[in-house]
Amino acid sequence: MTAGSALRRRLRGAAAVAAGAALGAAVCLARGLVVVTVRGTSMAPAFRDGDRVLVRRGPRPAVGQVVVAERPASGGMWPRPPVRAEAGAAGVHGRDWLIKRVAALPGDLVPLDCVPALATAPEERVPPGQVVLLGDNGRVSFDSREVGYFPLERVLGTVLRRR
Repeated sequence: MTAGSALRRRLRGAAAVAAGAALGAAVCLARGLVVVTVRGTSMAPAFRDGDRVLVRRGPRPAVGQVVVAERPASGGMWPRPPVRAEAGAAGVHGRDWLIKRVAALPGDLVPLDCVPALATAPEERVPPGQVVLLGDNGRVSFDSREVGYFPLERVLGTVLRRR
């Protein structure tokens, strides 16, 4: 058995967790990896409905990377505390997840030209602990265009590759 087939077998056997309209996910706790099934067309054409992607939890993302982030409730607020880095399937379960591309990180210039929700932001740079997330298909994407900043602590991880 090759290392790749062993990893695929472990990932297939990972525990399924609930997901919202945006994503379905399974967690592979031993490696800090999450297998995510894309739901919807907000990231088309890069990712299509039904694509499965491997997400690495942990390090801070870079501009241009695709991430999985927790969707805010109405009003742009999150009713529960963020998922802890060491949380298992129970910590991820029952959350509503989004897949988006990082447009700006703390300290970067606020991309006013593509984020109407931040047009009246008093600062010219993204504040500490915040991130700007955008879907590739802006016509249908729920992202920073409507919400404004997303807290970095609400980013579950970075997409490594398709599965």
